[in-house]
Amino acid sequence: MIEASCHCGAVRLTAKAPPAEVTECNCSICSRLGARWAYYSPAEVELPRAGATQPYVWGDRMLAFHRCRACGIVTHWQSLDGAQKRMAINARAMPGLDWNGIRVRHFDGAKTWEYLD
Repeated sequence: MIEASCHCGAVRLTAKAPPAEVTECNCSICSRLGARWAYYSPAEVELPRAGATQPYVWGDRMLAFHRCRACGIVTHWQSLDGAQKRMAINARAMPGLDWNGIRVRHFDGAKTWEYLD
């Protein structure tokens, strides 16, 4: 079991296992967030209590980026249109990860929508 939390601890998510791989995206929002996304099936994640986060939706309205209402840390994103069979947790919010053992993939979300590695 692995837990992710915001800075103040008001938002907590749990998943069955730590990520073996994460994605760094260079799109306009991800590059500003500095997140490393660990992907999970929504069924594998215990989400925070309702109302603990504030979603941010923009552009094509496919994803909702969730941040803690108290401290503002972005903890995860969820699909809004059902096309994504996954969600992502900000792995930088998972304390104690051994980054030496986790593959970091780079995704070009700014132009090509392809992995760069």
